[in-house]
Amino acid sequence: MDHWPLRHLVLRTPRLELRPDDDAGLDELVAVIYDGVHPPDEMPFGEPWTEADPRYLGRGALQHFWSERAALSPQRWAVHFLVRRDGRVIGTQKLGAREFAITREVNTGSWIGLRHQGQGLGTEMRAAVVLFAFDHLGALTARSVAFADNARSHGVSRRLGYRRDGSETVARRGEAAEHVRLVVTPSTLVRPPWTLGVDGYTEECRALLGGISPG
Repeated sequence: MDHWPLRHLVLRTPRLELRPDDDAGLDELVAVIYDGVHPPDEMPFGEPWTEADPRYLGRGALQHFWSERAALSPQRWAVHFLVRRDGRVIGTQKLGAREFAITREVNTGSWIGLRHQGQGLGTEMRAAVVLFAFDHLGALTARSVAFADNARSHGVSRRLGYRRDGSETVARRGEAAEHVRLVVTPSTLVRPPWTLGVDGYTEECRALLGGISPG
């Protein structure tokens, strides 16, 4: 029996490889964080973690990913895929769910380093996990959220066929900001012109994530 089957899961797109986080990869991810994730005059995250004291930012990031990995169960999970291009970590793509076997609904969140932005990689990596969720896990809905002024995130959502699903007002840097909810389904997803490669999606992996059995 494999007690951590996620270690074998790999998603492949034309330019990217996505694997669930491991400690060696997280060290690379921390280096990307210190190299810059967004311009200082912007804040794309609901939790402004990039504004932490630089002395502890890396440690805090590691602790966050460790805690998410430790809490993972079929009832509540968040898989943080490390996104690699040419073998180097450039960012992370989350795929999460609560009671997935019942709701068949997933949520996503992601970021990549500043130097890798503007090349369509954000669309490619989100497409990878949404395709995996729909075609392999059996998801019926995928959701995302973004601040109204996060043009890059909304561009990704638009290209993949998401539609607006309401919003809420939240506090950001001491001011009110609109947080927009977005949703896509298998029938509305704009599928990319490439086929997702998936390795290591075993029966043990399916059971851990609450995926739907084939047939």
